[in-house]
Amino acid sequence: MEFKFYSMKFDGEEGTVAEASTRTVERALALLATICDRGGANLADSARDCGLAPSTALRLLRTLESTGFVSKGELGTYRPGSRLMQLGAQALSNESLVDLAKPVMEKVVADTGESVYLSVEGHAATALYISIVEGTHSVRHSSWVGRTVPLDISAAGHALRGRVPDEGYVIVERGVEVDVTAIAAPVHSESRTVAALSLVVPSYRLTSSDAAAYGRTLVSAAATLSASLSRPKSTAAEGQL
Repeated sequence: MEFKFYSMKFDGEEGTVAEASTRTVERALALLATICDRGGANLADSARDCGLAPSTALRLLRTLESTGFVSKGELGTYRPGSRLMQLGAQALSNESLVDLAKPVMEKVVADTGESVYLSVEGHAATALYISIVEGTHSVRHSSWVGRTVPLDISAAGHALRGRVPDEGYVIVERGVEVDVTAIAAPVHSESRTVAALSLVVPSYRLTSSDAAAYGRTLVSAAATLSASLSRPKSTAAEGQL
């Protein structure tokens, strides 16, 4: 005896699945938006703002957390995650941030002769290099743009996390590469650390006095860039007229 199986498709089934998927995306984006707008929110506030049941909000927040779009603190507060920051920085890097930083970085290279990087926080506890102006020495650090380094062992990572001494810059020797010393200073937009400027120097030609001088140069450059990022839009627009 031969059996034949027939599949049946009910009218509207595909539309129902698509609508459910769309609702899920809309709800996740709404949660992400309220967390960003608040600068941080717990489960109850997030669910209430979005009109969701706490169980639904928790399921979506767990997905957002696992993909790096939000992070959860010890007290249960959800904040914008590293993946979201990375994507935002990449979008920004195509516009104003890299453009604003370029003349500042070129001046640092002119003053030091060493390669200077612009980096932002990346995904999974990393710093992401988004721009470089290479140094003028025959032996210099070549481009690592697009690559990431761990936050906890890199100078850029310390600067991005605010782990900077009173001098305003941090020095890390042999953090990521052997025989390389990195010096970094944070870049701010208003009160937030949004990027880091760093010099990557072969350790053999870096004296302690050079390191201090380069650190001061980076602090000055970072302050100039920070002022540009924090400038009111109307003022920036007037400067382009």
